[in-house]
Amino acid sequence: MGSNREPLYKRLPTHDENGQFLSDFMLLIPGLKHRTGQHLKIRLETIHAVLAGHDDVVFADLNAPLSLLWVSVKARHGVINELVAEIRLHIPEARLVGHPAFGNMRGDADQKVIKGSA
Repeated sequence: MGSNREPLYKRLPTHDENGQFLSDFMLLIPGLKHRTGQHLKIRLETIHAVLAGHDDVVFADLNAPLSLLWVSVKARHGVINELVAEIRLHIPEARLVGHPAFGNMRGDADQKVIKGSA
C-alpha cells in the first residue's frame, strides 16, 4: 500500500499493462486514524491480505489520518463488489464511498417506506 508524499492523483495508474482503463473505488474506514499499535497493525494486515489475494488489484493507497483506502483494479464486472464484500467481512465498519447501491447498505438496515408509497 502506498505511503508516498506525492498527491494521489500523480501516483494513480490509469491503465493496466495491456492499455485497458482501470476502475477505482474508495473506502472510508471510520476510526482508523484513532487506532494504534496492535489494533492498527491487525487492520492493515487484514486489508493487505484481502487485496493481495486478488490479481485484479493494481494499486492501493491507505491514508490513515483520513481513514480512507483507495484501490485501483482491472476493470471486470463485479470486482469492486467482491473486494468490498471481502473487506467488510473482516472490517464491517468500512463504507464504500460513492456507490450507495452496494457499499453503504447494511444487512440489518430497516427499509424506509415513503408515506403514500406503500
